[in-house]
Amino acid sequence: MHPNSAILLILRRMRAPLIVLITLYAVSVLGLTLLPGVDADGRPWHMSFFHAFYVISYTATTIGFGEIPYPFSDAQRMWVTFSIYLSVIGWAYAIGALLALVQNRAFQNAIAMQRFGRAVRRVREPFYLVCGYGETGQLLCRAFDHLNRRFVVLDIDPARIEELELQDLRIDAPAITADARHPDNLLMAGLTSRHCIGVIALTSDDEANLVVAAATRLLHNGEASILCRVTRPEIADNMKSFGIGHIINPFETFGEYLALAIRSPGSYQLMEWLTSTPGATLKPQREPPRGHWILCGYGRFGQAIADDLQVEGIDLTVIEPDHSIACTSQNVHGVGNERHVLEQAGIERAVGIIAGTNNDIANLAIVATAAERKPDLFTVLRQNLQSNQSLFSTFQADFTVRPAQIIAHECLGLLMTPLLARFLAEVKRRDDAWSDAVVARIAQTCGERVPMTWNVALDGRGAPALEPALRGGAEIELNALLRDPTNRQERLNAVPLLVLRAGQQHVLPDDSFALRTDDDILFASTRTARARLQGTLVNVNDRDYVLHGRAQRAGWLWRKLARDPQSVAP
Repeated sequence: MHPNSAILLILRRMRAPLIVLITLYAVSVLGLTLLPGVDADGRPWHMSFFHAFYVISYTATTIGFGEIPYPFSDAQRMWVTFSIYLSVIGWAYAIGALLALVQNRAFQNAIAMQRFGRAVRRVREPFYLVCGYGETGQLLCRAFDHLNRRFVVLDIDPARIEELELQDLRIDAPAITADARHPDNLLMAGLTSRHCIGVIALTSDDEANLVVAAATRLLHNGEASILCRVTRPEIADNMKSFGIGHIINPFETFGEYLALAIRSPGSYQLMEWLTSTPGATLKPQREPPRGHWILCGYGRFGQAIADDLQVEGIDLTVIEPDHSIACTSQNVHGVGNERHVLEQAGIERAVGIIAGTNNDIANLAIVATAAERKPDLFTVLRQNLQSNQSLFSTFQADFTVRPAQIIAHECLGLLMTPLLARFLAEVKRRDDAWSDAVVARIAQTCGERVPMTWNVALDGRGAPALEPALRGGAEIELNALLRDPTNRQERLNAVPLLVLRAGQQHVLPDDSFALRTDDDILFASTRTARARLQGTLVNVNDRDYVLHGRAQRAGWLWRKLARDPQSVAP
């Protein structure tokens, strides 16, 4: 939409009323100048255009002032009376047209667009552009608000934007009802702003997400992160052709998790440990058993799950009511909540069942029917709507698939902790013994609760106290960095998981690992350990105490009070 569209719309809609008003005023002023009056001496006189305009102005607007400069003649009074009624008609027409314009949806949208554009231009700190405010977008924006990160929202549904405005958020986020498929809307939302550090396409339309990805790649001047939600493989291939590296398919992601849990329970436990909410206690979950599985629903979700399970050699039977859908494995036509259909699918010898239709109530009915027939089944439930959370929490399946949460969690992990994705990819390649050892080490160091995962770059921004020493050639080992700045004899509750140096990964570096400038380090730690370690990275006194046992005090008072005039022990 053109930035001056509101002004253009006003001029277009108010053109006729303004012409009518100008014509009425001109006729009234002209008539008043032509009609003769009588001055104080009884001589005829004609009113000037200035006086006539002055009289008509306060008369036609119903203000009233009087007959000036001399009392009017009967002819003048008759003309003024005519002008009054004429102007009332003109003003009624103009005011009616103005009220209609204010209520016009196009005008309201134009005003909202201009207000939105001004709000985006006022953002002077890094922000993310979120396209799509569905369930996934809501979860992600709440997380951004909790992390004090700015964001801008585009969504085609006005009800969702109204819902955002009603949310109890600490950050006043600019939001507008607009179609993300139009690049002009993305530009208005700050796509080319130097403060835009990431674009997240979360709409339910894969093609719209593709347009957002392409527009970002072609129009953005910097290196903004691009994250896209997608469920169709052909759209994902098109995104890859634009160089989009972060493509999130929630169905494929869960399929990989389920297959990993069957193939390597220890690796899955480690991934769940590192990607859960920090501070939460991990609940023990049943390991998915090998054997015969039943999959109800062979849509996009079912196809992704079936592909991953078949790679693991799982015996799978698909239940699908649509005869036109061809399955790559043995299938039974019908609905999964019917007993005879489950019997045809081999419920008696099954070890697990997956309810993967796009209807939440149907999924609950499928699993409930199967559990009545065989209570010890491993159950996997697909939850499509967040509003049904209470129903799914009551059922307590072994696995609950929430696509919105999967996408939001993946986005947060990629944006907030980029190195975590690299480490998780390494976990998938390792065996159970290696993963069990890592879990044991993290649990011994950080406790039984979920640790925080975070990464830091040893540069001037991430480690301003440490970077000058590294650049000066100081030999600093990882073990020294992990000393407690309140008592250097103690070790912080932190585990270095990965060091990225010049594109090369060093997984689980040992204590003697020598640090260098611009190293990126991924840690798993407690919240307290993170705060203290960050203090070492940014505070010169903490750094000197941790590395050398003594801290330099620059203040005059410290120097005066200390025994050693140059330094004191903290």
